[in-house]
Parts: sequence; C-alpha cells; structure tokens
Amino acid sequence: MIHRLFLAHPETVNETFLEHFRFALVFAGSLFAAACAAIVHAVIPCLFEKTASRIVLRLADRLQNRTRHTSEIRTGGQALRS
Repeated sequence: MIHRLFLAHPETVNETFLEHFRFALVFAGSLFAAACAAIVHAVIPCLFEKTASRIVLRLADRLQNRTRHTSEIRTGGQALRS
C-alpha cells in the first residue's frame, strides 16, 4: 500500500520520492506564479503581458523533455515516437 501511494508513480518517471516531490513542488510554484501574473494582468492589462504564457510554455517544454528523457531511459537510449 505504501509503495503504491508514494513510490509507484515516481518510479514511472525514473525518480525517487524526494526527487518527484521537489519537481512537483517547483512545478506548482511556477503555476502559482503564472496564475498571480495572470490575475494582475486581468486587472492592469499593461502589466505582465506575456509572463503567464511564458511560464506555461516553459513548463510545457520541461514536461515534454522530461517525458522524452524518461522514454529514452526505458528504451535504452532511443526516444519513442508517437
């Protein structure tokens, strides 16, 4: 039960629990920053015009590269193509 709750998913992305915890926490912090920038931009449109979208695109890129890296590890160095 403990393994399923805390370790199974991190193993699927080739991370320990603490590595996955840190990644998820930093990711959540970045999403929070993007949300705050978007709220300020909604009230004062001349502020943070591209901040939220830039953060979201950076996060999407990190996830894509992370997925590709995990696939390469699982397939012995060759990324899976969709």
